Amino acid sequence: MIKAVIFDLDGLLIDSEIISYKLYQELLKPYGYEFSINDYAENYSGKPAVVNMNAIIKRFNLSLNIETGLNKVKLMEKEFLADGVNLKAGAKELLEYLKTNQYKIAMASSSLKERALDILDKHHIQDYFDMFVFGYEVEKGKPNPDIFLKACEKLGESPEDCLVLEDSEAGIQAAYSANVPVICIPDMKKPNQTYEEMLVLSLDSLYDVISYLEKK
Repeated sequence: MIKAVIFDLDGLLIDSEIISYKLYQELLKPYGYEFSINDYAENYSGKPAVVNMNAIIKRFNLSLNIETGLNKVKLMEKEFLADGVNLKAGAKELLEYLKTNQYKIAMASSSLKERALDILDKHHIQDYFDMFVFGYEVEKGKPNPDIFLKACEKLGESPEDCLVLEDSEAGIQAAYSANVPVICIPDMKKPNQTYEEMLVLSLDSLYDVISYLEKK
């Protein structure tokens, strides 16, 4: 029996992966490098910022350290986010359905707390959530299970009574390792077969989660 639903943020609840792609493009421009959106989707989408920054510095042999690179991207992202970031289709409708039907609602995201709450506030949806878990609260991030185990603990529910909604392979692995059933709503990249086998379902949009829950 599903008693609680745990949301990822980037690429699942908000349409932010395209912004991340543009940030890395801007970071590489002064060095004369660029890469395609397909390259981003295949190699960087859905991964923690620290992991991506480390990979990009090594791949392109950039003359900056991880901390400097992250600070540059953070400043650029503030400018992008000032123009707003869209919610994914069906986000508000699903949150309203969950609240009306008395599901507990959580968010488990590697995002910075201030950034995440600011985005939710701008869309007037923060109050739908009963609790949050952010990256700084756990020792190891996705694909390790820590963040979802922490979310279940905060919710006061066993993992098997929760449902995770994810878009990335790292998130799918984290939920599966935490023994929490997981549904994928892919963003830029569909999970490969290894991760598909970890899923309850793969759905086209957040609207479809409502249909799934109504059949339970």
